[in-house]
Amino acid sequence: KANVTDAFGVVRESEIYVRQLSIEEYQVGGYTNHQPKRERKLLLNKTEIRKIHKKLQEKGNTLVVLELFIDENGRAKLKIALGRGKKKFDKRQSLKQKDDKRHIDRALKNR
Repeated sequence: KANVTDAFGVVRESEIYVRQLSIEEYQVGGYTNHQPKRERKLLLNKTEIRKIHKKLQEKGNTLVVLELFIDENGRAKLKIALGRGKKKFDKRQSLKQKDDKRHIDRALKNR
């Protein structure tokens, strides 16, 4: 059981770490259990780290976690992507669509 909704990546000392990734403790783990919400280091090549670091230097880019896979050997693998925040005009359009949907839902509910 894992939660990747708030997970994001940061570059520190030529390494990439994932923060806010929550992987629950094992039920039968005992005293050897891991911390559920700790920073986790990603294993990447130096060239991949350099590319990602260069893209993260640009304003508005963020490294986000899309999916978490656990293989048959118990290793966790992440699918990551670079995301760019919305511009102000994009936000206005999204808010308008959200508001319109809310009005339509209310109208249908009151029928």
